[in-house]
Amino acid sequence: MNLKKGLFERRPEPYRILYQEERAAQDLSFQLSSMLPTYYRTRPIVFVCIGTDRSTGDSLGPLVGSLLEERDIKPFHVYGTLDEPIHAVNLEEKLSQIASKHINPFIIGVDACLGRLKSVGAIQLCHGPLKPGAGVNKELPEVGEIHLTGIVNVSGFMEFFVLQNTRLNLVMKMAKTIAEAIILAGDSVEHRNAVSIEKWREELQQ
Repeated sequence: MNLKKGLFERRPEPYRILYQEERAAQDLSFQLSSMLPTYYRTRPIVFVCIGTDRSTGDSLGPLVGSLLEERDIKPFHVYGTLDEPIHAVNLEEKLSQIASKHINPFIIGVDACLGRLKSVGAIQLCHGPLKPGAGVNKELPEVGEIHLTGIVNVSGFMEFFVLQNTRLNLVMKMAKTIAEAIILAGDSVEHRNAVSIEKWREELQQ
């Protein structure tokens, strides 16, 4: 029997951590940095933070984007903030702009999502693209090679209204944890890149 390669291969399980855990940002950062390309100068690392401030639950992405914009995240590029959100209406246009501005970017999607009651407050880091709008039955372009999502409320019934009635306090705390993890991952990637360049120079001199 001729089976296609990878037919039964399974993707790694998503990494999941609760935002209120003591070392949530550090542990998430470690996992994230291990999935990012080392040479960000030849392959730019781009975070696309999706959502809108018109819905409390859906503001996770732009909150993360704004928190990152306020800090020095030198090796990374960030799109989607409270000032300039990326949402259902302009997502396709923004992705086209990113593709024209960056050569072969490594894109990480960031978005809010809904889940089980016991999972609310969890942050997930997953392989594969983000599928924005899936929770509210919208057909939107997939985003990224990996993605970060925060489970902000419970799914299963009137998702649009559930997102609108999500507590801002929870969303803000989750956004701070995700942003801190990304900042720490940036430090790690810069260090790895510096070490790699130094080794390359040493090899040239031998």
